[in-house]
Amino acid sequence: MGLGMDRATNSAEQLHHGRLDPEPSAGPDMRLYVDLDVCTEKCGECEVRCSYLYHPGNNGIISVAELATYALVCRRCDDPHCVAACPKDALEQQEDSDDMLVRHSMRCISCRSCSHACPYGTIYPELVPQLAHVCDYCLDRREGQGEPLCIATCPYDALKLMPGNTELDENTFLVGGNLIVHSTHWDREKA
Repeated sequence: MGLGMDRATNSAEQLHHGRLDPEPSAGPDMRLYVDLDVCTEKCGECEVRCSYLYHPGNNGIISVAELATYALVCRRCDDPHCVAACPKDALEQQEDSDDMLVRHSMRCISCRSCSHACPYGTIYPELVPQLAHVCDYCLDRREGQGEPLCIATCPYDALKLMPGNTELDENTFLVGGNLIVHSTHWDREKA
């Protein structure tokens, strides 16, 4: 089941367990835009706050950055060293999802072995938190409350809301049904 479907089937669990529609459909609904280039160049550690009660330490937006990185930056190796390095089998390469990585948070001990094993440096250590909380994109809290708190508190303007049917610039991609990501990344076809 892809994430281009209606909001009822667009759960955070689906988003973060490898069921990512590789060709999400554009639509007029507002989506969270994340500029990963700004995040990696300017942020040492994410400083934004989250309005969701159960996202202490802002792990909600970190889960979005992790998903975007796995979807766009990861090189999807034929024999992934990161998966082999994990002592708890917390990383899995999804063969049915174009070899996208998925991290099983309940298995992850935050040892960061995967990040050290990646020869390309695409598993960022700050994206392997011990306690992970999946971002819900404030879908049920956006109406009448303006922009989400993460957008308002990002000091580098790396986050904003954009319509899903916006003309996308170079290196900007729809990721699932709720996310637009800008990332200058490696492309297997151009390598």
